[in-house]
Amino acid sequence: MIYTAEGLINRVIAIRVSPGEEVLSAIESACKKHNINNGIILSAIGSFDGARFFTPVPLDTKAGAGYSDPIELTGPIELLNASGMVTHKENGDQDFHIHCTFSDGKGNAMGGHLIPGNMVLLTLDMVIGEISGIDMVREYDEDLEVPIFAPKQL
Repeated sequence: MIYTAEGLINRVIAIRVSPGEEVLSAIESACKKHNINNGIILSAIGSFDGARFFTPVPLDTKAGAGYSDPIELTGPIELLNASGMVTHKENGDQDFHIHCTFSDGKGNAMGGHLIPGNMVLLTLDMVIGEISGIDMVREYDEDLEVPIFAPKQL
């Protein structure tokens, strides 16, 4: 099945997050302040004090895969890029699906799905575009046993 919906980037907000702030909480706070429930991360760079993320791994599920235990990096970590969506669950609660690329102090790159527990080291600079015309909802998929993006036309 292919889900499609058409919309526009309605407006753009810029966010700078200070040292010591938890990344997902800061993004959620900014989106609530500007009433963004349907959006896309246009740009994100910065640095983290360590990093927490997970990646897909083979698992004994209907789909044959799922997410790993958290991968945790220590020390100063450069956020090279983040991309993703500002979505919401079927009940209306905000839900963020963000993937990041990081590098460590030796320039080794790695990345995956951002999870709670990431702290800003020096700064997080992010630009989010608000989408109009599309309901950016994530629904639980029984076959895959994970939430999936299911855009709907507004």
